[in-house]
Amino acid sequence: MIQSGRFEGVSMGNIFAKMKWPEINQAAAENRVVVIPAGTLEDHGLHMPVDTDVVIAEEICRRLTTKMSDVTVLFPPIIHGYSPHHIDGPGVITIRWDTFIESTSQILSSLGYHGFRKVLIVNGHGSNVPVLDVATRQANVQNPDMQCAFTSWWSLKEVQDVVRKFRESNWTGHACELETSAYLAIADEYVDMSKSVEDFNPYLTKHFWSDLASQTPEGEDFANPISLKEYWSTLCETGTMGDPSSSTAEKGELMLSTAARELEEIIVELRARPIRPRKKHQSQEAQERNQRLHGEIPRFTN
Repeated sequence: MIQSGRFEGVSMGNIFAKMKWPEINQAAAENRVVVIPAGTLEDHGLHMPVDTDVVIAEEICRRLTTKMSDVTVLFPPIIHGYSPHHIDGPGVITIRWDTFIESTSQILSSLGYHGFRKVLIVNGHGSNVPVLDVATRQANVQNPDMQCAFTSWWSLKEVQDVVRKFRESNWTGHACELETSAYLAIADEYVDMSKSVEDFNPYLTKHFWSDLASQTPEGEDFANPISLKEYWSTLCETGTMGDPSSSTAEKGELMLSTAARELEEIIVELRARPIRPRKKHQSQEAQERNQRLHGEIPRFTN
């Protein structure tokens, strides 16, 4: 997904794929945070490329690691995500949920093996959220000396605050005002606004309401406790959910810069966060048994 020119402004000294192994050893010794973009390849309406989720996450991570080049390492993006409900859209590449969890947790464990202790995944695809949650939890359990965290760019509080100020569409969901604006700010030559259409889920109700920025049409915060993921093709005709007609590069730039800025604070907090030892409260007899059967990490956590 990394295109020509995408490394502009980034020191090769913190691009994982461009580093030599002694440089990787040094970066780990410096307690750098490994930053990993994550997305998927899937249809994004009639006007946007299938790499939208990856490109947005990668751009935010590029900005973050450029600003914090001395304390971060930019890892190659995870480009294949969990997207079976989108499969009716040509171009969707999905992998099994357990494949995603296992491959991601093994990537994280590999980084731990090489000495990295802090990892932040920045996600750009909604249905990666539950599997990233499990993958990072599994990595932390299997590697008690690591802290692997993740977030989705649209979930960042400061991003939601700026969206509330500029949004013109009642609902944001997919290939919408937000995603389209972000891609326009990154590479507008790949967005064909003449083909953008307004497309809505006609079955939105009080409790079955969803919004990319977690807001109501009135701009109020809305945290929906109900999750229901249906086949995308049963909800919209084009793959778009929302109205991208009011999208602008200026809105996109505001979201991207805001996301990168808030993530800077998160990096500082994550680096400073202590890794605390486990405290086993089982009896001595139980601990000895567990050590014989499982070793340090219980087998049922794998």
